[in-house]
Amino acid sequence: MESTVEDQGTVTKSVETLERVVIRFAGDSGDGIQLTGNQFTKTTAAAGNDLATFPDFPAEIRAPAGTLGGVSGFQIQFSSGDVFTPGDSPNVLVAMNPAALKVNLADLTPNGILIVNTDSFGKRDLQKADYGKNPLEDGSLSGYRTFRVSLTDLTLAALSDNPLPKKSKTRCKNFFALGMVYWLYSRPLKPTQDFIRTKFGDKADVLEANLTALKAGYAYCDANNTFQVHYEVPSATLTPGTYRNIDGNTAAAYGLIAAAQTLELPLFYGTYPITPASEILHELSKHKEFGVITFQAEDEIAGVCSAIGAAYGGSLAATGSSGPGIALKLEAIGLAVMTELPLVIIDVQRAGPSTGMPTKTEQGDLLQVLFGRNSDSPCVVLAAQSPSDCFTTAYEAALIATKHMVPVFVLSDGYLAFGSEPWRLPDLETLPGKPVKFHTDPATFAPYSHDPETLARPWAKAGTPGLEHRIGGLEKQEGSGKISYNPENHQKMVELRQAKVDRVALDLPPIEVFGPKNGKLLCVSWGSTFGAVRAGVGRCLKRGLDVAHIHLRNLSPFPSDLGEILRRYETILVPEMNMGHLRMLLRASFLIDVKGYSKIQGKPFRESEIAEKIEETLEVQS
Repeated sequence: MESTVEDQGTVTKSVETLERVVIRFAGDSGDGIQLTGNQFTKTTAAAGNDLATFPDFPAEIRAPAGTLGGVSGFQIQFSSGDVFTPGDSPNVLVAMNPAALKVNLADLTPNGILIVNTDSFGKRDLQKADYGKNPLEDGSLSGYRTFRVSLTDLTLAALSDNPLPKKSKTRCKNFFALGMVYWLYSRPLKPTQDFIRTKFGDKADVLEANLTALKAGYAYCDANNTFQVHYEVPSATLTPGTYRNIDGNTAAAYGLIAAAQTLELPLFYGTYPITPASEILHELSKHKEFGVITFQAEDEIAGVCSAIGAAYGGSLAATGSSGPGIALKLEAIGLAVMTELPLVIIDVQRAGPSTGMPTKTEQGDLLQVLFGRNSDSPCVVLAAQSPSDCFTTAYEAALIATKHMVPVFVLSDGYLAFGSEPWRLPDLETLPGKPVKFHTDPATFAPYSHDPETLARPWAKAGTPGLEHRIGGLEKQEGSGKISYNPENHQKMVELRQAKVDRVALDLPPIEVFGPKNGKLLCVSWGSTFGAVRAGVGRCLKRGLDVAHIHLRNLSPFPSDLGEILRRYETILVPEMNMGHLRMLLRASFLIDVKGYSKIQGKPFRESEIAEKIEETLEVQS
């Protein structure tokens, strides 16, 4: 749909309505790419669009400026309809330098909008990006709607009266570019203006420079004859409520806080910083008014051991890390299994092995959290499916841990941790759960007796008179908790700890099937693959293909109806960002053939990749 408006009485500007748009900002980390993307996201969320984002950071700290390894990116898809992913290919690419152009150009849709900062395409800039020829001059950009903009010079011109040094003025070019994109997609300036005033309120010259650059970028498009079309994306129809934009790490932190409030427990988070999980610690440290205690330990082992001690003392205890840190925590987590203490462990997965690619996403820790401890040491394992679902998953993990007196893993990953989407604030009064009741009666206390329904042992705060009992890693005698080497008791306790985890399945809701309830092909996703798989299956269903989708949030134990659902379909396909962890588990658990589809590139699946794999699988079947 198009309409026209008169711009300044001289240039006719067209306004086109679109259902959805994908924009990618790219440049050096020093170009403020993440800040620019976050500001566009917040403004778009306030406008009522559904959205999903994908921040993409360099894997190296302070990679050389202008090089391919130093490119930072931020992609957002926003729409008037449902959004499940940050989008496959951007419709708009803002490239701040040649390296950003080279890394991202292949993803831009044909005839897509390309905004290039021509001031950064000098000979040395091109060399650092491994360009033999200048792409602005060799015709390689002819397939795109290219806007060559002197972002640096225009920013400096707009700030000619500002007393800041030239280098500081140059840093404002990201706000000039943001103003341009705001004009192109009919976004208001006010949210970002308010942000600038808050962030730089005590630095008058910096504040004024950024405000001026933002308005100058908007005015440049408004006045320039080159920009004759801008676009509108109407608000989405969302469930009524209060929304805010949220990333996965913040959501996980809020989930722990909300659970602590419901359970009426103090929250203790003991950890050691690691990418991409550190932001959970940072966020929790801001909320001491809710009884939150954060402890940045000297290492990963101390972090988890402090949390186990907090659980023994009667706190809702949690720790968090990524794959390498989880590996260090595993022996202590086995202690939590043995002592039957509630503990929430958040694993924000990243590409490995070893240090791997710290800022890139992966799903490589599933087998580690299931089986990485010595002997049979069962834990409950949940996996969040979206940034906002990290709240729900962390909340549920805390309730399960305290109800069954068992450690619970929450699997997230870098894609969810830094990605964001609109989150409808929950009604705290309707959240499930109830306050924890500690055991206080010495006459009825047997420290390793077990509730017949949940198999939880009684939780007694350390130091409660008359409730003294043994704790530690040696095998317990059922009931008394005394050290026991009795063979029959050991087998009974090992089986009991597994049965405690299995008992969680009794509370799980039935699996929801998206698409036909039986047929040729079923796609099974877990964790962050949810969005791409749901969107890819949805695309194929519209074309009449015989495919369905289920998503697993509970990976240990599996939902009780999973096997029956899997057997309704001729073929099972599991897309994973690993070498086939869930595929292996489904084969072993249900003795059925399962096809795998692995992507291990540090990048999430695209909707189109899932749709193409579905088509390929169905063609092979026929």
